[in-house]
Amino acid sequence: MVLSLSPARQKFWQIAHTPDREMSIEHLVEGALAIAWEEYPRMDLGHYRDIFDRMVRDLEPRIAEIRYPLKIVQEINQYLFAEQNFCGNDLDYYDPRNSFITDVLERRLGIPLTLSLIYMVLGDRLGFPIEGISFPGHFIIRPQHPDLEIFIDPYNQGEILFPEDCANKLAQLYGREVPLQQEYLEPVGIRRILDRLLNNLKMIYLRSHEPSKALAAIERSLMLNPDVPTQCRDRGLICYQLDRFTEARIDLENYLQSVPHATDRGIITQLIEEIKHCI
Repeated sequence: MVLSLSPARQKFWQIAHTPDREMSIEHLVEGALAIAWEEYPRMDLGHYRDIFDRMVRDLEPRIAEIRYPLKIVQEINQYLFAEQNFCGNDLDYYDPRNSFITDVLERRLGIPLTLSLIYMVLGDRLGFPIEGISFPGHFIIRPQHPDLEIFIDPYNQGEILFPEDCANKLAQLYGREVPLQQEYLEPVGIRRILDRLLNNLKMIYLRSHEPSKALAAIERSLMLNPDVPTQCRDRGLICYQLDRFTEARIDLENYLQSVPHATDRGIITQLIEEIKHCI
């Protein structure tokens, strides 16, 4: 089965099948590159690895003598946002290029997740590990340093946040007071970050009525997490749109078996009956 996949999909399959305990920041980089490679089959992966290497070389001498962790954050912020001009793409947030790490490196425009990913990679390679925080409706990061209890928002030029600032940001995002739960500030693993990146692309392509590309995102998401019934359902619904009726029926029936009391059971059952007449 793996041999029948494109080189980009094969690469992603290998990363997805890495045990969680063995996943590192390098798996995150290579996973993000594999996602972009499927979109741009002729791209030179080495070119983008070189960009990361160059950024690390630029920063190494600048932080070598710094002993205070907050100063390291300030130096990375200065480099990324003031000198390299990375920033959030407020004008076209749902442009899919914001989710492809290659485009973000070239255009210096991204979304919270991809800008955080770049920051995490640099921190890790500089010996200053940083973890991702899947904040509701956003994505922020946190240095893994015992003397530095702060969060960083790469989408907003590396804004430094304390827990009370996170509560305010939550209210801004939702337009109302929302209780800040501790789980909102918990770190997430590499698998979940890659999955969130793919789900961003899935939603973008569904909004832009590009079912084949949305399907490709779901297929890779299911490589990461095979036992997610809603993804199986959505794959079935898209297969139905694409007149791939046998695959659609299998996915939708599997969804109902996995979630027998699903709230959309009636609609899905009706759709399965329609599909039977199309096969």
